[in-house]
Amino acid sequence: MTAVRIIEASPNDPAAVRLLDALSDALSAITGDDGRASFDPAQADESGSVFLLALDGTDQPVGCGVLRPLAEGVGEIKRMYAAPGTKGVGAALLAALGAEAERLGYATLKLSTRRVNHRAVDFYRRQGWSETDPFGRYVGRPESICMARVISPR
Repeated sequence: MTAVRIIEASPNDPAAVRLLDALSDALSAITGDDGRASFDPAQADESGSVFLLALDGTDQPVGCGVLRPLAEGVGEIKRMYAAPGTKGVGAALLAALGAEAERLGYATLKLSTRRVNHRAVDFYRRQGWSETDPFGRYVGRPESICMARVISPR
């Protein structure tokens, strides 16, 4: 497991931009769509949002993720990425985003990924997420799989 430290950052930080670009490149290779259209970095500045950066033991950026409001009591995870070969970084980021969601008062988290992205779908299932009805821009998009996880029952 890669040693990791999670910090709050800006998606406009140069290290974050490099990670988000790497995520877009990876998604484009897997799905044919880089995913950039589904997230505007300004969303990380909205109330109820947070952008997290994962740093390895030498403080090199190795992952990122965003939590943003979706609906009352519901947060959405966006732009989750862990650099290849950084075992445990994705789980650490997802746990940190979950802790931030609880702190911000969210009861449920949702996300969407492409069904063809088997590695991501399997990862989220291992982390306790399950398929849910499509939401927002993903309604009517069969290539998308929407997932949810209750973090704090109301």
